[in-house]
Amino acid sequence: MADHRFTVPLESIPVGVSACLLGAKVRFDGGHKRDAFIDEVLGGYFQLLPFCPEVAVGMGTPRPPIRLVGAEDAPRAVGTRDPSLDYSLPLRAYGERVARTHHELCGFILKKGSPSCGLERVKVYTEQGMPHAQGRGLFADELVRHQPLLPVEEEGRLHDPVLRENFITRVYVYARWRALRQQGLSKAGLVDFHACHKLVLMAHNPQGYRELGRLVARVGLEPLADLAERYIARLMALLCQRATRNRHVNVLQHLTGYLRERLDPEDRAELHDSIQSYRRGDVPLVVPMTMLQHHFRRHPHPYIERQVYLQPHPRELGLRNAL
Repeated sequence: MADHRFTVPLESIPVGVSACLLGAKVRFDGGHKRDAFIDEVLGGYFQLLPFCPEVAVGMGTPRPPIRLVGAEDAPRAVGTRDPSLDYSLPLRAYGERVARTHHELCGFILKKGSPSCGLERVKVYTEQGMPHAQGRGLFADELVRHQPLLPVEEEGRLHDPVLRENFITRVYVYARWRALRQQGLSKAGLVDFHACHKLVLMAHNPQGYRELGRLVARVGLEPLADLAERYIARLMALLCQRATRNRHVNVLQHLTGYLRERLDPEDRAELHDSIQSYRRGDVPLVVPMTMLQHHFRRHPHPYIERQVYLQPHPRELGLRNAL
């Protein structure tokens, strides 16, 4: 893939992480929940920045455990054994402070189930101690409220290959967007960014690609800053939708069209069979992608070279090996 004006140094992308997932002994019991994939694998590609809301608000380690209590949409974080210990306001304030002061972050990985960091399905209890609903950790709630574009995921969901690839793709897209903004957004830059992410969008939501195309077509007709804010908000929302096998097949076939006049019948048949094998689930996405990349190296096409879809994240991560 050719270089873009919005290319970023991959190893410098900052991503926030619940500190316990990196091995910090900050849990209520003095332990940790180190995740080897996050620490060892993603740590080789991202600048991982640890955060522990409970320690940050002065709760100490070890400490009495807390849980969410009360209404599903407005729970409080109180002591499990002593409900008079209420950390709701400090945890929310810290979440807002992190969101407002750490604009460099291009993603965040949170600890599932935590009353401070859990992104979803966190147990909410009645005053009598019975679980009655599911909610979101208070730090996480403020983080996503004040940084709605930020790619956020729980560590448990990263063990799902589709969700893992989705999250990391969003981190890199957001990092490219931030690089574009820092270099100085222009009308041409926005048009170029959209064009280079065409096939990524088609794999997630073809209708959304057309919708954003109509938005980009208004460049020059309304203030660029306003249009850019609407564009990135919609783009990040669309990318939260999972790229499906059938949509990947459509993109692969679209790519094949650029090679139709360049390949001999035998190569075309082999490429077709590879895509059909992926459609049936016999091989992972990396198989037809590798074949397409091989042919595009032999028959380069300037438009295709600029497509982020060919390599949305480092190949060494092997994310498409399991799709």
